[in-house]
Amino acid sequence: MKDMLWLIRNTLSVTFRKKNNIIRYLCLPLIGIFIAFLAYGGDQKMILHVGVVNHDQSKITSDTITFLKGSENVKITKLNDTDVKDKITSGNIDCVITFDKGYSDSILSGNPEHIQITSIKGAAITGFVKSYLYQYINNISTISKVANGNQAMFKTMYENFQKTNFKVTTHSLADTSKNKYMTYQTIGFLIMVMLLSAGNMSEIILSEKENRTYFRLLSTPINARKYILSNVIVNMIVMTAQVLITVTIMTTVFHIDPQIPFWEITGVMLIFALVAIGISLITTSFATNRSAAGALQNLIVLPTVMLSGCFWPVEVMPASIQKIANFLPQRWTLDTLTKLQDGSTFGSLYLNIMILFAFAAAFFLIAIYKFGRNNNTRSFV
Repeated sequence: MKDMLWLIRNTLSVTFRKKNNIIRYLCLPLIGIFIAFLAYGGDQKMILHVGVVNHDQSKITSDTITFLKGSENVKITKLNDTDVKDKITSGNIDCVITFDKGYSDSILSGNPEHIQITSIKGAAITGFVKSYLYQYINNISTISKVANGNQAMFKTMYENFQKTNFKVTTHSLADTSKNKYMTYQTIGFLIMVMLLSAGNMSEIILSEKENRTYFRLLSTPINARKYILSNVIVNMIVMTAQVLITVTIMTTVFHIDPQIPFWEITGVMLIFALVAIGISLITTSFATNRSAAGALQNLIVLPTVMLSGCFWPVEVMPASIQKIANFLPQRWTLDTLTKLQDGSTFGSLYLNIMILFAFAAAFFLIAIYKFGRNNNTRSFV
């Protein structure tokens, strides 16, 4: 046990003696949060700037404009005909509503006319204005039809309509999809960093073989199994710190709600950490030097994180690529987290968890077999 503790302490001391390694292992995962926050963290609330040209100076027209002003997301600006073109083309106004002379008379006749909506921003703008405004106009038109030309009845009903004592209130619901997207982006980047970190930490084995430190250690009571196990433990310590720091800063500093309990998201990522260590040991066992290990690591990590959907949702990729993604542990990690966000319990996802453990076990067995068959570097597992 003392030998193990010495190896772990020594590896951590040598690794973090260099300040750039602190940035590489502990600060680099935070970049994913910044990317996600820049991509999805903006304020999505939109204010619609509407210009109004009033050629029909009547009470009904004035009341219609007042109704528009009462909308929470609409800002009304009164314009003249000469200002319309400049305001529309400059983008200062999203659309212009023109009430031509005869608008109020058409309302009284029950056939609303003499109103125009002008915009260069398309149906996304005009459709919203029409759905909001035309419902009000149709209500007044219906009152006119019920009055059937009786001005006194129309006036009474119209005044009662304007003085209605009931109100419709709106409440904005939290946009949970934004938090899901930001969490997905952050975890996807963290997965890539964990794979690269595990690879770099495992390369220490090859580095110490190259400078003969490894063989000198084996001449002491320290054996190969203890040496490899200490490297695995150091890997777990580093990646546990990465997960805890990333999730904590994501939730407390940037206030990104992953909609998953802290222990669940941490547990899933620590299971993936075992997978990442298994992959790193495979690259180390097949490589003869650090350069070969680095090249093999890049060949494995970068394509698989892209195919598994760490940078973008796997659903946007062709069906054939999605089938390939099902054979990658990154895909199962993200799928587990996504299902937890959708309301599944941790216990109900036992199949996903078992598959991740199976990936880790398979990778460790391959690495053990390869290390055991490698006569050039001796048997140390």
